[in-house]
Amino acid sequence: MISISIIGSGNVAQHLIKAIAKTKTLEVVQVFARNVDSLFHLIDSNKITNDISQLKKADLYIISVSDDAISSVSKSLLFSNKLVAHTSGSVAMEELSDTNRKAVFYPLQTLSKKKEVNFKEVPLCLEAENVSDLKLLKQVALAISDKVYEVNSEQRKSLHVSAVFVSNFVNHLYNIGSDICNEHKVPFEILKPLILETAKKVQVIKPSEAQTGPAKRKDTSTINKHLALLTDENQRDIYKILTQSIIDNGKKL
Repeated sequence: MISISIIGSGNVAQHLIKAIAKTKTLEVVQVFARNVDSLFHLIDSNKITNDISQLKKADLYIISVSDDAISSVSKSLLFSNKLVAHTSGSVAMEELSDTNRKAVFYPLQTLSKKKEVNFKEVPLCLEAENVSDLKLLKQVALAISDKVYEVNSEQRKSLHVSAVFVSNFVNHLYNIGSDICNEHKVPFEILKPLILETAKKVQVIKPSEAQTGPAKRKDTSTINKHLALLTDENQRDIYKILTQSIIDNGKKL
């Protein structure tokens, strides 16, 4: 049984606690959080602490806090030569304290407390300073996911930027689409099959091959009609930028 201590109580921490609880080879021996109330529904109260000096011995310590707090939290750990990993997509492994052995355990998925996720399908990106620590990380990762990848810090940063484009930005575009629908009193529900089909297509063909629409066709008449319809200046600017980007990308192909 591999013992794990989780430091943090946010979205990633809570999903990790639930994923580990479903395994037979891993055990969360303790969770540290300033807000302990958010964890009582996930784990026994005797495994929760708000005193970082009271952390129990574990094979792996996973720091799952905000990016700007990772360095300071790692420096506050009172033990040494233990395996400590963070879960960030954009923070370099080297930002962890030199007191302990460094690693990264990055789940590349959008995680919300109110939305359940099948962790078996969540890609886990791993990095460690030495082979033995990487081996242990892989054991932990493979126990909770079927998609495990070894990536270095630079590769992970590029994945994180890519993830912002394909998830965060796309979701913002959903929000804009919803606003436009509301403005014109049509249900956003009508667009959901299109959203699903677009997501399904990139599972089987390249995004460049899946691209459709007036920008792809260089249909200036339709583009101008769309711009005339949009009353929000920010929406118009975004439409213009994305349209031009699609046109420029078509020239490269």
